Amino acid sequence: MSTVKKAVIPAAGLGTRFLPATKAQPKEMLPVVDKPAIQYVVEEAVAAGIDDILIITGRNKRSLEDHFDRNFELEHQLRTKGKTGDLADIVELAELADIHFVRQGEPLGLGHAVSVARKHVGREPFVVMLGDDIMNRNSLVLADMIKTHDETGANVVALMEVPIEDISAYGCAAVTERDGARCRITEVVEKPSPDMAPSNLGVMGRYLFTPSIFDELEHVTPGVGGEIQLTDAIARLLNDDVVLGYVFSEGRFDIGKKLDYLRATVELALERDDLGPEFRKFLIDLVRREGLA
Repeated sequence: MSTVKKAVIPAAGLGTRFLPATKAQPKEMLPVVDKPAIQYVVEEAVAAGIDDILIITGRNKRSLEDHFDRNFELEHQLRTKGKTGDLADIVELAELADIHFVRQGEPLGLGHAVSVARKHVGREPFVVMLGDDIMNRNSLVLADMIKTHDETGANVVALMEVPIEDISAYGCAAVTERDGARCRITEVVEKPSPDMAPSNLGVMGRYLFTPSIFDELEHVTPGVGGEIQLTDAIARLLNDDVVLGYVFSEGRFDIGKKLDYLRATVELALERDDLGPEFRKFLIDLVRREGLA
């Protein structure tokens, strides 16, 4: 039985890449088909066996708490109208896991957001899941990362090969001892220029840490963008602890990018039994009408 039962989801960002849609609502609440983005992340954690989730929020993020709370007025209306399916969905949503919330206070970077979770996490291993990254329902990345930790006791970071010209948008890892999806990270840097990057392996939005990451975060000084970078803490962690990489290639959507947000909406809708067949016919007809094929 896995010892990894806690997840931390940083959700304090301002979502400036999606203005004006995020002016008055959190970017994590933007719908992907009919669920807010953060719900996909929470459901992924639950599917991997995690039952204790801490969401790091900031100002104007109250709707996140409301979304995962009970709404007895709405439940009464649905029950009265006989909408049992919708009623079951929202009750189940409030019972997905033990979900807690804490404010970051100041927008001092991802590393600082993770450090806020120290008291909640205690001395247990935990995962960090970025809300901009959602996975399709068949993805086993998080579950396999947890399995890797259970077998090795190591920290684990999700990696993906990206075009070298795009590496400056990511943390970047140099690795050795690569065996299938697993490898050992020997160096990690935050958003290097292509000519300075140690590899084309970008750090993606899934991490599994032992509590030692908190000690390293205490000693990190502001880095790229004047923020406390989680990547810098991982670099320090390499001096004393084993950090493994888990390389994957499919199933991820970076919905912080508008194009990937649209792609996620289309692909996840196509996976749905209730929407997929009819939506697929519409897309085929659209391609024909527009002369795209």
